[in-house]
Amino acid sequence: MCTYSTEKLALAKSSGKGPDGWFPLETATVYYDHPVHAPDEHTVNIDFLNPGRGPGARVAVELSLDSAKELLAALAVTVERAAEH
Repeated sequence: MCTYSTEKLALAKSSGKGPDGWFPLETATVYYDHPVHAPDEHTVNIDFLNPGRGPGARVAVELSLDSAKELLAALAVTVERAAEH
């Protein structure tokens, strides 16, 4: 694999749902790389993790570039609206 760009951030007060149910998230890694499952040659990938809970405490997402742009726009609108409350 040849990761082209990687951003890693710490997460606070966040949760994810895996095969064993909900768990606290500690980190998110966002990167552009070859996907494992999605049909595109490259995707924007997001891994939400809690490393202390082992490999099962992971939520992985592979998005086409267009879907990632749409998600980014939706997040921006939602966060802006939430800040008004």
